Amino acid sequence: MWKFTSTRSVLTFVIALLAIGLIVMALSGYLAPITRLVLNPIIAAQTWLSTRYQAIQDFITTPSDLARLRLRNAELEADNARLQAQVIELQQQIAEYQVLSTLLDYVRANPQNEYVTASVIGRDTSPFMRYVIINRGSDNGLVRGMPVITQQGLVGRIAAVSPGAARVQLITDPSSSINIRLQQSEADAVLMGSLTGELMLDLIPQSDSVQVGDLVLTSGLGGEYPENLLIGQVSGVRQVEAALFQTASVQPVVDFTQLRIVLVITNFRPIDITPLLPTPSAP
Repeated sequence: MWKFTSTRSVLTFVIALLAIGLIVMALSGYLAPITRLVLNPIIAAQTWLSTRYQAIQDFITTPSDLARLRLRNAELEADNARLQAQVIELQQQIAEYQVLSTLLDYVRANPQNEYVTASVIGRDTSPFMRYVIINRGSDNGLVRGMPVITQQGLVGRIAAVSPGAARVQLITDPSSSINIRLQQSEADAVLMGSLTGELMLDLIPQSDSVQVGDLVLTSGLGGEYPENLLIGQVSGVRQVEAALFQTASVQPVVDFTQLRIVLVITNFRPIDITPLLPTPSAP
């Protein structure tokens, strides 16, 4: 019994010395090559197993993740489309508010007239006619011949009316002719529309001095328009000595491509002076 106990004590002592020696050698770095030799295969195996596990997990979870991402992307695109539509609507409302505010300022500055506000809801498609359709008609007191303006100047006049809408002949229409006067030179002339949409002045006496930049206003002659409605400015003058009259081109103040809201002067009624004009005598 004593011999067995002594042997076990010696064995324990030897194991302790070996353990201490291994610890000392490990701390001194002598066991590093052996450690690497033993651990590297284990680490490599763990890495390989981890990579395969991650690949399997990705393979299993990717379809559901992709579906969620696609759904979320569709939701974000729908939200973006709604926001863009709201931005466009707000921009349109701001632009309309600005136009209405300017028109209100014009109405306040010209209280002698009565007005009906109308929106442009249609445009001409024919190259031989220039007109727009507005959303006010006879139910709103509109009649044929009433002048149509913006805060900038003259647009045209009512050419045809239905209960809920009206057609406006623009001053650029080829069949349009308006008696005007030039503010600076005080010359009278006739403003003519054209197929190209350009405005021309005709029947200007040769004796009148017409200058570029001269303001063009309605004269009121002929009874078709009230006087002093602004039309535009003279942009060019053509004078031929042999001709009876000189001509001029006019730059309108109204941008007819951007018409959105207009004013109809409802307290003006055109006067038909045709019966009062002398008829040519028969030869």
